[in-house]
Amino acid sequence: NFGGGYLPDDLQALPQLTAAMARASRRPGVWGRMPSQGLEPLRRWFAQELGGGSGAHDVIIAPGSQAGISAVFRALVAPDAPLLVESPTYVGASIVARALRLPLVPVPTDAEGVVPEALADAFRRTGARVFYVQPTFSNPSGATLAVERRRQVIDIVTRAGAFLVEDDWGRDFGIDAIPPAPLAASDPDGHVVYLRSLTKSAAPGLRISAIIAKGGALARLLSARTIADFFISGPVQETALELVTSPAWTRHLRALRATLRTRRDTLVGALRSQLGPSCLPLVPGGGLHLWVRLPDHVNDADLAARARAVDVVVSAGGQWFPAEPTGSFIRMSFATATPDAIPDAVTKLARLVRA
Repeated sequence: NFGGGYLPDDLQALPQLTAAMARASRRPGVWGRMPSQGLEPLRRWFAQELGGGSGAHDVIIAPGSQAGISAVFRALVAPDAPLLVESPTYVGASIVARALRLPLVPVPTDAEGVVPEALADAFRRTGARVFYVQPTFSNPSGATLAVERRRQVIDIVTRAGAFLVEDDWGRDFGIDAIPPAPLAASDPDGHVVYLRSLTKSAAPGLRISAIIAKGGALARLLSARTIADFFISGPVQETALELVTSPAWTRHLRALRATLRTRRDTLVGALRSQLGPSCLPLVPGGGLHLWVRLPDHVNDADLAARARAVDVVVSAGGQWFPAEPTGSFIRMSFATATPDAIPDAVTKLARLVRA
């Protein structure tokens, strides 16, 4: 299975979560009504992780990243207003935008992330006021926004009088090095709204994420979150706090990154051996996925269907583009496949490509 978006059971923090939940359940008032903005110590932890002068008062706890994306889009993007997104982009964000009937405007990217000149042009052409971006290990492409582009992107958004929604989904998955600091950490004027989740790096059932914003954006988001639900479950918030403040969390992330490195490198080696070096324009320094370039004559959806018939699951690339695809791709998760299963699976996939 190369199609998963979450960690498989053997990589999830299940023992740590079990211990954290046992401790959390003994806390006084855990089953009571929580603050609508979220548990204060948990909000403070997210703020400290971000840095840049953020405090607990700038943080809203949400039930997972998808709920956070939905709240941000509802609060910041006017009905029928255009929304700028990277191309390709996270399919979950596209689903939310289309459900809200927000026209998606693709902004070109390359191996170093979104192209600043293209972003500035998109703001000028459309009058958009929000840009959604994953600057670190973008899903699906794996690209990380180059350091020299980061200040440019913030300046472009500031000049447009717009908001940048930074989805920092892969912060915990830095395999080769510590990822660059979030864009939000160097944004003193409140143009960046920051999203970070614990779900991907812990377990799918830990539906805890944070939205960090300032000024008018924060006020609008507080209103949107209160309308969506009054507060997040106390036991889940307390469990998350117990988890991330324990030494076991650091050990889990260290072991996780080592395993991900082995699986990534095994998959990269197999793909390049079977399909040639050009199939991987970029080997990401972290994240969970590889973005595999197919020959132009190969239909990605047809290949994915044929691969499933021989028990190899991949994600067709077309669905990750907000408009017309720029080529034929598949997304393959290296997290969900064990190294001993990878060579045979890639051999099957390569036969289908050549056929």
